[in-house]
Amino acid sequence: MKRVAYSLIAAAVAMSLTACDGDDGSQGPAGPQGEQGVTGQDGTDGADGKNGVDGTNGVDGRDGSANVPGLVRIATVPAGAEVTGLFLTEGGDLFFNVQHPNDSNTKTDKFNNKAFNTGTVGVLTGVNFNNLPKNIVNSPVPKSTLEQETVISAVGQYQILGQTGDTFAELGSKGVTGGLGVHYSLNTGEEIIKNDNPDFNGFIPVDANTGYLFTNWEAYPGGMSRLKMSKAASGKWSVEEAMMVDFDLVKGTAANCFGSVSPWGTPLTSEEWIVWSSVDSTQDPNWNNPEETGNDTMEALTAPDFPNPYDYGYIAEVQDPTSNTPKVVKHFTIGRYEHENSVVMPDERTVYSSQDDTGGVLFKFIADQPKDLSSGTLYAAKLTQDAGLTDPAVTGFDVTWVELASGSNVQIETWINEYDSINESDFVEGKTSYLSVADVKAWATGAATYPTVENGGGKVTAGKPMDNRAAFLESRQAAKQKGATAEWRKLEGISINYNRVLEAVTGQDVVPDEIVDKAYMYIGIADIDNTMIDGEGDIQLSARVKDCGGVYRAHIDNSYNLTRIEPVLMGGTYRSSLTGAEKCDVNQLSQPDNVIVMEDGRIIIGEDGFQENNTLWLYDPKAN
Repeated sequence: MKRVAYSLIAAAVAMSLTACDGDDGSQGPAGPQGEQGVTGQDGTDGADGKNGVDGTNGVDGRDGSANVPGLVRIATVPAGAEVTGLFLTEGGDLFFNVQHPNDSNTKTDKFNNKAFNTGTVGVLTGVNFNNLPKNIVNSPVPKSTLEQETVISAVGQYQILGQTGDTFAELGSKGVTGGLGVHYSLNTGEEIIKNDNPDFNGFIPVDANTGYLFTNWEAYPGGMSRLKMSKAASGKWSVEEAMMVDFDLVKGTAANCFGSVSPWGTPLTSEEWIVWSSVDSTQDPNWNNPEETGNDTMEALTAPDFPNPYDYGYIAEVQDPTSNTPKVVKHFTIGRYEHENSVVMPDERTVYSSQDDTGGVLFKFIADQPKDLSSGTLYAAKLTQDAGLTDPAVTGFDVTWVELASGSNVQIETWINEYDSINESDFVEGKTSYLSVADVKAWATGAATYPTVENGGGKVTAGKPMDNRAAFLESRQAAKQKGATAEWRKLEGISINYNRVLEAVTGQDVVPDEIVDKAYMYIGIADIDNTMIDGEGDIQLSARVKDCGGVYRAHIDNSYNLTRIEPVLMGGTYRSSLTGAEKCDVNQLSQPDNVIVMEDGRIIIGEDGFQENNTLWLYDPKAN
């Protein structure tokens, strides 16, 4: 039952990545289908795009003309996959992953001799992305079956480092028992799932050619792998040790999505899925409802104990990352919600974190001490939209910050532990054992005590003196009740280039051949829809780009405070002449997911979109 439940969840995720049909080009008079090689000289908007029959013109856009100045298609991933795990090292190596490709992919390339039909971790070899020229030619839109089922790149050669289930048996005792992405029960040791969703990569160097690659595996439960690797003079990498990081002492982990490496060299992994989050103002949690089947794999993780939902949904830091036994610490202080990513500013105290959900919030945490995220103050962003504007391509937002609460991991953990004994026998229809919306409202309005159960309060806190647990255990609802903006839709990866921000804020000359006087944090938005276009609240955008998403950037002031968010690059839609449906242009963004910033100011964007083959884009904001 538990594996069946997980398979249903995985199938639902896979079905959501619907590929676009073939009429991705711009509208023009229908041309004959067969002679598409001329494609109307590609740029005159002649026959390119329609070709008469929807779905047959797979070469549409094949020359890679991306329609947007400064936008270059660096690579495409195999059918069914999304691009995840973007990480650029100081040595110029670009790591990225192939997440949940179609299991029917069978083609192999000459370099790897492996099929891309399961989760794949890899790197582009033979190119230094820190010295990448400006005149890169676009990689083509895949046409042949080989192109559609493998990684095709404009520069470099993609090397597979590991795939789901790989044990690296050739390494003997230095291999990984069970395999990459395989998760087990904490108490029984029973295998729960094999996970084909590699996400974040973070590389911790030891010297110029050796280091440790940490990779998130995003499922329910989740995990993180570590590969010790070395690079030969040819640029090819070799794996020397492999392991799955031990999360047992923090009761396991859930849906490890994107992440970052802190300025002091520790991986930060983001727990994205949580068991309940108060999207609307009336919903109460029902995690322990015996009829709830979506929790089966998490129940298997902690069996025979019933899982405490407040143990999951945080940023976890891997301390002592290169030791034989890395230590995992969950930072409850940064709040509990669907963490997509967090990024630490150069002051080593200020942390921004994005919530990947409908009605999401952008959060800020300021630690009490540098390099120590165990105590500090949590904030939520309040947006003010530009007056008179609604088009996502031109509409920005001023940002102010709403203080939620101060706390420490130690204090918050004592609140979490109060829910450990709750199980399905405590469920009462119409009541909740956990924090209720009424509880959070009472906290937000300054009540002295929690409501009783009869007045909508949760069982654990009913009638007790008020405390600040709502801010850290139900952070989205707490932010919403305090007046912050809880309206983002698919708020995805956030990223800075450390040196660019450091130079802009402090004036230190750390970026070669350029004077950097403005600091930005870049933000991926996969889906500008639902709460962003509903005509209500703080965000009221038009639906012009809707499902195709876009990239924003946030201004960073001299206190590392975000003051304004503005659009940088939006996806492009057009209406199919055959179906009437709006589609995302294959030559523009389609649901950008994670984004990273290069030292020269260009950004690299990975898609989680609707195309048959999602794209790894390179974009130069200075081109517009």
